[in-house]
Amino acid sequence: MEKHYTVERNAQMLISLMKEYNIKKVVASPGATNVCFVGSIQNDPFFEIYSAPDERQAAYMACGLAEESGEVVALSCTGATASRNYVPGLTEAFYRHLPILAITAAQPAIRAGHLVPQFMDRSVQMNDLVKYSLQLPVIRTAEDEWGYGLKINEALLELTRNGGGPVHINLTTMYAQDFSVKTLPPVKRLYRHGLTDDLPEITARRVAVFVGAHSRWSKELTQAVDAFCERYNAVVFMDRTSNYNGKYGFLYNLVSDQKVYHSSVMDVDLAIDIGNISGAYGCLNPAAVWRVHPDGALRDRFHQLVRVFEMDEVDFFEIYARKKTDKKDIEYYQACCAENEMLLKKIPDVPFSNVWAAQQLSTQLPQNSVLHLGILNSLRCWNLVKVNENIACYANTGGFGIDGCVSTLIGASLVNRNKLYFGVVGDLAFFYDMNSLGNRHVGTNVRLLVVNNGRGTEFRNYWHPAERFGDDADAYMAAAGHYGAKSPVLLRHYATDLGFHYLSASNKEEFNTAMKEFVSPTIGDKSILFELFTDSKSESDALYLMHHIGKSTKLVAKQALRNTVEDAVGEKGIHYLKKVLGRE
Repeated sequence: MEKHYTVERNAQMLISLMKEYNIKKVVASPGATNVCFVGSIQNDPFFEIYSAPDERQAAYMACGLAEESGEVVALSCTGATASRNYVPGLTEAFYRHLPILAITAAQPAIRAGHLVPQFMDRSVQMNDLVKYSLQLPVIRTAEDEWGYGLKINEALLELTRNGGGPVHINLTTMYAQDFSVKTLPPVKRLYRHGLTDDLPEITARRVAVFVGAHSRWSKELTQAVDAFCERYNAVVFMDRTSNYNGKYGFLYNLVSDQKVYHSSVMDVDLAIDIGNISGAYGCLNPAAVWRVHPDGALRDRFHQLVRVFEMDEVDFFEIYARKKTDKKDIEYYQACCAENEMLLKKIPDVPFSNVWAAQQLSTQLPQNSVLHLGILNSLRCWNLVKVNENIACYANTGGFGIDGCVSTLIGASLVNRNKLYFGVVGDLAFFYDMNSLGNRHVGTNVRLLVVNNGRGTEFRNYWHPAERFGDDADAYMAAAGHYGAKSPVLLRHYATDLGFHYLSASNKEEFNTAMKEFVSPTIGDKSILFELFTDSKSESDALYLMHHIGKSTKLVAKQALRNTVEDAVGEKGIHYLKKVLGRE
């Protein structure tokens, strides 16, 4: 039998990253469940292995090795009660901040509670035993490999973070006896940097500062980001909820959402990722990503994470702006603007819809007002239009549910009674949260637009999987026909009885007439509810038009070919062909 590395991918990944982090000292205890791991490292001269038949002894040996050498020391044990004997030594390591990596070999977690011999449930750890515990299962898919590659990095980084301490990895095995792998497939190592570290240089030609949902920017942060952009040929990629209002913002969705056109401005050398969850679903293609956040967590939005900077955003951008005194050209920003302008010149006349309403309202909202958007369709539509400067915008993208968007708007409006707070929501989201309008604290500074198409129009959009069911999607998937089925009087009575001024529109002409009152900068004696009656076909058609402004010959031909093949062989045939070609 060849004796190299195990074929078990999770063990390969762990061993590969241990080498990347220079974790070479291992105290191994005997057993069957850890044979795949121990059998792999004992044939690699990189590792310095010590044997300890008693696991309690092994853990204390690791404490001595770590203290004296100043290095991380790993432990390896089998299943059953072996790991229980690590408890005293790991407790010692925890209180002395010693970097001990306890690798406990394990059977698959699904066997818990089924009377399986030698199975120990290690899913919960004592509070003062380890800093971090990872359950590392069998790796079966590319997504498993990506996700657990991040998790192993996270575990190994925690060994020395904030003073250091012990870490636990529960390594699942299937007892493979094949040790024929001669070369470990690489696993990307990630790096974490603190404020006092010697930070790496930026050599990328094009840099994108990607901003997810973000609270209001301080003047200092805006200035620091603008200075950074000028020195590194950078652009701030933003959606409606990013709230950046500096010199180099690029509202990228109009460009990124084109279905048969790809712009090269979406391909960047380096993305600096800040902010929280984005509801824009944009198609940014970064070659590498640096994440900046005080929590220092490994968050890999684009699957290209390389470095994490555990610091405030303003510190990061000020440090890097100071690193370069000369200003680069702003070629990248100019290229982004040119792409946007090219598409804006071709904006089609779309049907009466959420998109069309956003186009009309976007430049009419009063300065310094606040805008709250419902998730998915309303946010998507408003990400395609430019809004007046100095308007803060928010959406409930944290939990990303339809519940609570109206309540959030109401809560925000209580902070400043002299400021206007606008909201745009679909009918299902509104009726889910309609009781918030009856709250006795509601003032006169709320302007709520309800786009009523009688269903969850998201599920009737042209690209949505539910749309293939056509009108049959309405019954259950799109939940059509509830809440008065687009009754022209239900919301009128409800709103007026609660003290709101009610407006409505069923076409563009009616909208334009009512809009003047809706966007008036004067706060009157009543809040306003403005109901738009649209239909799902118009909503879908409007988005289709907006997504097919730009066209590239190659992508148009590719889409036409796909349509032809799909017509000929059907969906199952497409799936089969992808499998044969290795595309799935």
